[in-house]
Amino acid sequence: VKVVKASPLRAAPVRAAVAEPASAPSSSGGVDRGSGHEVHKFGGTCVGSFERISGVCDLLIESAKSGVKTFGVVSAMGVATKGEPKVTDCLINATDMAAARNPAYEEELVKLEHKHRSTAEALLTIPEELSKYMDNFMAELEDLRAMLRAMSIAGTSTQAFADFVVGHGELWTARLCAAVIRCKGFDAEWIDARDVLVVTDAEDGGVDVDYERSNANLDKLFDERGHTAAGAGRVLIATGFIARSPTGVPTTLKRNGSDYSATIFGAMLIAKTITIWTDVDGVYSADPRKVKEAVCLESLSYNEAWELSYFGANVLHPRTTLPAMRYHIPVVLRNYFNQAAPGTSICDQCEVTTNTDGAMNPIDVNSDRVNFIKGLATIEDVTIINVEGTGMVGVPGTANAVFQTVKEAGCNVVMISQASSEHSICFAVRSHEAGAAVKALNKRFEKAIAAGRIKEVTVVDECAILAAVGQNMCQTPGVSAMLFEALANASVNVVAIAQGASEYNITCVVSKKDIAKALRAVHGRFYLSKTVMSVGIVGPGLVGKTLLRQMKEQLTELKTSYNVDLRVVAVAGQSKMLTVDNDSIALDLGTWEDDYANGDDMDMEGFINTVTDSGAPNSVIIDCSASEDVALHYKDWLQRGINVVTPNKKANSGPLPYYKELRNIQRNSYTHYFYEGTVGAGLPILSTLNNLRDSGDRINKIEGIFSGTLSYIFNTYGAGDKFSDVVSSAKELGYTEPDPRDDLSGTDVARKVVILARECGIDIELDDVPVESLVPEPLRAVDSVDEFMQKLPDYDDEMSAKCAEAAAAGEKLRYVGVVDVVNKTGAVELRRYKSDHPFGQLSGSDNIISFETKRYVGPSTLVVRGPGAGAEVTAGGVFGDLLRVAQYLGAPS
Repeated sequence: VKVVKASPLRAAPVRAAVAEPASAPSSSGGVDRGSGHEVHKFGGTCVGSFERISGVCDLLIESAKSGVKTFGVVSAMGVATKGEPKVTDCLINATDMAAARNPAYEEELVKLEHKHRSTAEALLTIPEELSKYMDNFMAELEDLRAMLRAMSIAGTSTQAFADFVVGHGELWTARLCAAVIRCKGFDAEWIDARDVLVVTDAEDGGVDVDYERSNANLDKLFDERGHTAAGAGRVLIATGFIARSPTGVPTTLKRNGSDYSATIFGAMLIAKTITIWTDVDGVYSADPRKVKEAVCLESLSYNEAWELSYFGANVLHPRTTLPAMRYHIPVVLRNYFNQAAPGTSICDQCEVTTNTDGAMNPIDVNSDRVNFIKGLATIEDVTIINVEGTGMVGVPGTANAVFQTVKEAGCNVVMISQASSEHSICFAVRSHEAGAAVKALNKRFEKAIAAGRIKEVTVVDECAILAAVGQNMCQTPGVSAMLFEALANASVNVVAIAQGASEYNITCVVSKKDIAKALRAVHGRFYLSKTVMSVGIVGPGLVGKTLLRQMKEQLTELKTSYNVDLRVVAVAGQSKMLTVDNDSIALDLGTWEDDYANGDDMDMEGFINTVTDSGAPNSVIIDCSASEDVALHYKDWLQRGINVVTPNKKANSGPLPYYKELRNIQRNSYTHYFYEGTVGAGLPILSTLNNLRDSGDRINKIEGIFSGTLSYIFNTYGAGDKFSDVVSSAKELGYTEPDPRDDLSGTDVARKVVILARECGIDIELDDVPVESLVPEPLRAVDSVDEFMQKLPDYDDEMSAKCAEAAAAGEKLRYVGVVDVVNKTGAVELRRYKSDHPFGQLSGSDNIISFETKRYVGPSTLVVRGPGAGAEVTAGGVFGDLLRVAQYLGAPS
């Protein structure tokens, strides 16, 4: 394997034409271009108070003292504390108020004077500097007051007036910063960008820079003020955001103007680096407000930055990067308030891993997948419009007519997708523009629709776009497969797909309600462990507690060795629940019991939302209760894309239609429903049954001892024993339920018989299974357990007679469940087996199940034997099902 550098990326001609700097002047005077200038741009938040301005000036001085030619670009003062006035807002408000003849514009001017006077007095320790700064400030403020008064009299404003007024914030900040640096004992001068930058309006609403005139202006300014000679001994600070037109009229650089100023000056200086100081650590792999595990990216290519910014990510505007790209200047986004963070570098090269033949390596599912997908971005509230018809096939100009019509309707197309058959064109627009677009299309194609050449113009509302961006996706097999596998595993349906020939971007449209889940699923697939699951547990009883302990013991091993990250985010009981807080990704399994004791009141919808919204791409709920009410939620959970694991028998042995609904959802989706523990606790009963059937075997009969309690009782009970004494002993040892009748009634075994029968394809209800109850008829309705245990000895003789009869024949009593697949019946009854029969040889509380099939017949039936009850084995079986979910989601087996 070798690592090669990709060729330097060039802007596409249409983009380069927007703002491509001219070649650097060749004269010996003026700016010493390419001599190591570093440009630092500071946003309004960075200069929002006198303390922050002082810190900015210290940073610039430190840079210059290290021998670097330092060039700053500043915005108007923002705020450090919520509620304070922002300078630009005050200037805009004053302009709007004056144009509306609202005298309150004077109040905005008062705010501006107070803000700048108090800041200057706190920073300018040399009286002459303070006096000079305030004289200039007040003179300009009076000019603004006169202009606003005139606007108020006229009752109107122009864009030129508005641009002139709003640009003063940057003037005041740049002048102030230069003065502060001088007060700190270092040389500094400020530059009014209107004396340098010449721009013209562009077709897209932005501006294009006249680099020839702007470079000439910068050379002249450097010569006149001796900036080149001063070199690193002088800090230069320019105003951001503002410029002038070719006729000398003050104007602005429009959207992202201050950032654009920084890259323009960086290109004109052919700077070494351009650093954009802001209030975030850099560009994240996804919106950290939506994905807790989003990571700050170390680097991006210009192409990746363009793609992400188009989809609304917090990255530089594409136009902003063009000047820097011309000279391959890295643009670094850094956090002024966390200067220890390295930030994100945007440059025009990236490393691509290839094989020895120079071809891209197929993706390794266990490798560091960050190399392939750099970032994910979303656009919400979009509508899909589909123009469809056989008359479109092979007809030139149809696409042009569609998009010309949409353009004339004033709608912006966000995404386009068309099949090679040309039968339909699908595209996305913002939802608020969809109505106008559809109306225009129906009018434009009215005749074609009437003639049947175009079938119809259809709309899919409530959609959202997910974009995955990464330059290394180019020619890398397997990236798209991973992305769509992640969406499928999260039960997210894809409405439309688009990918350009550059392969830097895979875009898909999903339902708006699924966008958060889709974003987490794809991000988790590329940035986290291969399988990440949020786990919610219902029923923190003995089995639930044991399961949580087992999970705690295995979490690290599963994550490090198998790339499976299990996150328990919620535990719910009958009356209370414990959910993860906003600052954590999972509950602490070492302290959960104490935390649960102080938990919130039980709220099932809140519990479910915690599981689905916790940030993991996959979710699973484990029902360790025996509640029928909880079982009724399974359908809703599965339909929401939540995987379900349960040892609770109520759903699968309940009404047949409900069972079939659950199985249909399981079969027809990527959502999994596992319930091994409902029949054999930790024994592989259902998996054995399914393996036999899947391999083509035919099941004829299933017979087994399914109750650990009744297994213990009859393995212990023998001739000369009293049945009531054995039951009492089993109760004292904890083998029975608190009320032994729950075991002796046989209902639990009957439920297991129903489940097995249904798995064999038999449509059977619980009432269809005859059950031989071991509870004497007169004792079934007694009020208390104590009364039942006191009266049970009165009926020992009946059981003793059965035991003696079996012993005389060399047989033993066993309480079994039987599924007769051939006759499509089930039964629960007390049967006799020879002492050498596998059932007769059973001991302790083990369960044993015999499968008689086409392959396993006669005395050689397939037998599964082992512990079938107890918290440890039941929890282990549930844990096994949980890991099966992980395996089906793509974890290594």
